[in-house]
Amino acid sequence: MAPRKKSKTAKGVSLNGLTDKQQTTMVKHAKHHTAKHLKDMKKRMMKGVSFTAAHKQSTKAVGR
Repeated sequence: MAPRKKSKTAKGVSLNGLTDKQQTTMVKHAKHHTAKHLKDMKKRMMKGVSFTAAHKQSTKAVGR
């Protein structure tokens, strides 16, 4: 049986469903942004939008 990976969270936002690279980047990103911004970014990234595009869209939609 393979060991289970613990999902990462950033400011209370679960990062399940994102790739390991995306999760790591989001944890670092969380230092500068609100939970609302991170949640909106995750929603966009789950739909296939890149990190950079999701960040720009989320900043415009919900702020930092």
